[in-house]
Amino acid sequence: MRSTMSAAAAVAWLGTVVTILSRSHADRNVYPSAGVLFVHVLEREYFKGEFPPYPKSGDASNDPITFNTNLMGYPDRPGWLRYIQRTPLSDGVLYGSPTAEHVGKPTVIEITAYNRRTFETARHNLVINIMATEEFPLPYQAEFYIKNMNVEEMLASEVLGDFLGAVKNVWQPERLNAINITSALDRGGRVPLPINNLKEGVYVMVGADVPFSSCLREVESPHNQLRCSQEMEPAISCDKKFRAQFHIDWCKISLVDINKVVPVYITRPDPGTGILPDFGEYKPPSEFLKSRDYFSDFLVTLGVPSAVAVVLFFILGYTMCFRREGVIQLVHHSSIQKSSKELRSMSKNREISWPLSTLPVFNPVSGEVVPPIHPDNYETTSMPLMQTQANLQNQITIPQQRPSVHPFCAQLQLHPVGCPLLHEITNWRLSALLWTWRSAA
Repeated sequence: MRSTMSAAAAVAWLGTVVTILSRSHADRNVYPSAGVLFVHVLEREYFKGEFPPYPKSGDASNDPITFNTNLMGYPDRPGWLRYIQRTPLSDGVLYGSPTAEHVGKPTVIEITAYNRRTFETARHNLVINIMATEEFPLPYQAEFYIKNMNVEEMLASEVLGDFLGAVKNVWQPERLNAINITSALDRGGRVPLPINNLKEGVYVMVGADVPFSSCLREVESPHNQLRCSQEMEPAISCDKKFRAQFHIDWCKISLVDINKVVPVYITRPDPGTGILPDFGEYKPPSEFLKSRDYFSDFLVTLGVPSAVAVVLFFILGYTMCFRREGVIQLVHHSSIQKSSKELRSMSKNREISWPLSTLPVFNPVSGEVVPPIHPDNYETTSMPLMQTQANLQNQITIPQQRPSVHPFCAQLQLHPVGCPLLHEITNWRLSALLWTWRSAA
């Protein structure tokens, strides 16, 4: 009994392991041709079986699923391969046009599906084996701009088949292939407004083995070129064969004959060490890189300037506070300030007679008393000794009283009017200088 149970448990465990490995390592091989459009649809139905269903039956189809695609070992896809998925409820599409340089090099794309309801993931690999073809490259290539289509709508097999059928009916080639499809947004187009069911537009390039038909050549006529320059729709005879399903902008059609294209070689300067070469794949640096120590840079950037500033601060403090010359300068500066304040206070309290120019003047004719030039509260320190009243009207001359002669004035033979004031000022200056000298000593 126990052996039966252990065998059943081993079988169940083995089944679980096989299921997990099949989910994460399921590989699918595809074989596109160089120079031909490659389209691979990531169907949501293919991944739904790997996620647990809803508790209620019939709701599993509503799982929102998104996809992430990248080249194995790298964060992005190859340059020629693009991916688009409009909403989580729609299928994803891988599309692109491989070139001859990719022939013989298997490209492994890792596809990871995310279930936005359960937050579970499932992964499988898509192996792209690019094959060579004898038809590549087709010599005659035409690129059409379709205004009423989005890129994911154009990538549908039935829509793309209808467009190639219309082109074949107009061109009549023996071999006709779709070379590439590009969204107008990748060419600098703008996102359309969400009105009137506007589309973003798509460019479709096709190639054939015969020259262009007369209908396609009508775009190059001078009349149609003039209409295109005036932003008018040109007159194309075969437009009605496309108009039922595809609205083509004939002014943006491009016709290229590879046989007549002259290769242009541009000489470029040698790139530096930081520029990757044009060939090969990017190889990231090794994961075992040595970490850099920034402690020495920190000391040089912050420590050295801080140390110099501290030394200069101590030198300045020692010079100003502990040296004799610095102390003498501080004391001298303080004594000068005190002396200046005392002189200002003494000059405000001096009692001298006001000059005659500051007294009111009486006009004997009109009887008007002219006010003095300076009011009574005018600061006497800045008041001149004699004021002129040349601008006063009807000025009269007032006789001056002859003052008594001061002994100091008589000794120096000075004028008796200004001599007493000069004597007082001299005494004040002498006393201020004596006090300053005593303070400094």
